Amino acid sequence: MDEEYDVIVLGTGLTECILSGIMSVNGKKVLHMDRNPYYGGESSSITPLEELYKRFSLPDSPPESMGRGRDWNVDLIPKFLMANGQLVKMLLYTEVTRYLDFKVVEGSFVYKGGKIYKVPSTETEALASNLMGMFEKRRFRKFLVFVANFDENDPKTFEGVDPKTTTMRDVYKKFDLGQDVIDFTGHALALYRTDDYLDVPCLETINRIKLYSESLARYGKSPYLYPLYGLGELPQGFARLSAIYGGTYMLNKPVDEIVMEGGHVIGVKSEGEVARCKQLICDPSYIPDRVRKAGQVIRVICVLSHPIKNTNDANSCQIIIPQNQVNRNSDIYVCMISYAHNVAAQGKYIAIVSTTVETNEPEAEIEPALELLEPIDQKFVAISDLYEPTDDGTDSQVFASRSYDATTHFETTCNDIKDIYKRMTGSDFDFENMKRKQNDVFGEDEQ
Repeated sequence: MDEEYDVIVLGTGLTECILSGIMSVNGKKVLHMDRNPYYGGESSSITPLEELYKRFSLPDSPPESMGRGRDWNVDLIPKFLMANGQLVKMLLYTEVTRYLDFKVVEGSFVYKGGKIYKVPSTETEALASNLMGMFEKRRFRKFLVFVANFDENDPKTFEGVDPKTTTMRDVYKKFDLGQDVIDFTGHALALYRTDDYLDVPCLETINRIKLYSESLARYGKSPYLYPLYGLGELPQGFARLSAIYGGTYMLNKPVDEIVMEGGHVIGVKSEGEVARCKQLICDPSYIPDRVRKAGQVIRVICVLSHPIKNTNDANSCQIIIPQNQVNRNSDIYVCMISYAHNVAAQGKYIAIVSTTVETNEPEAEIEPALELLEPIDQKFVAISDLYEPTDDGTDSQVFASRSYDATTHFETTCNDIKDIYKRMTGSDFDFENMKRKQNDVFGEDEQ
């Protein structure tokens, strides 16, 4: 403990583990501690099933119909990876993929008028979709072709749209798309959580829809991937990476105090010893006085003995319920995985519903999603506070991550990682640079 480190990381949530891996690859001397005896912090996967019952203080133990407890591995915070998204790039560049196996999520669905429909994201699917009438299909297809060809560096592809000034609302108007199509495009393809994006310049939205389509193109069924044995595998993969590059790990290590001097962090005190550091990364639970509450998320883990209706019996899927469809300000998400991912007993499914809390009755807010899942064998309800740092860490050199939001993909988490990286190092996170550093350690890839 009584050594000098460049960076000390507290908590082994995904954000912290990725940053610890990246800092180690960048040649920093890293000490990584967690007061818990397990990896993953808030974002851990719980096994066996008995442990989940205990964690949610359920009086009984799991019934025999649930199979063996150790066949279960239940994520507390459900998320999928976009096949072409930032986290997959981070996994590929850091070669953490060597520790993980992924499966493609079988379908992405959107809710409209009480029913669910497959999200059309290719021209062929657009023409076959029941979400739209015939003329609307053609207009939507034209819109998809426009997005696919759009290149911000080539004005010839703009078709009269200025990526820096034209709002997305105007782009939808240009293609004469109706409200339902706007709903699923903004929420199920561009994955916005609210409609604020409509009145800002369209470039980011176009890039988000491109990311969705390109991710889809990689595997065909949906743009999402999910790791076998659950998301708890991800932090451990990055922890191994950090260890390869000399990072030191300590689980079950209480944190007594973060030692400050003249407003800067100088170390962390644990069990009477102080490890010194220049910078500190941690999740909000380690520095309650430096974070503020920014809302709440409700997550309901539902154990099912059947696939969700109208999903072609998919073993895994995502369903997005756009806020307009249920008169809310934020979308409701459903993530469903199953025994096919080694996270549940044979023949069992886990569906996790999540949304941002808007009223005093959070459980009533997710009713439309729960109705899609009936019958439900067992529910586990968690309402979590969302925290964000009150300052950017440049003075104190204490960098807190944000709590995980209600979305069912990792893009927002990756934005937080890149943001913290930039505040710590003063430069943008550069995948190519990471790759060069990898080669120094592992040698060039063998051709």
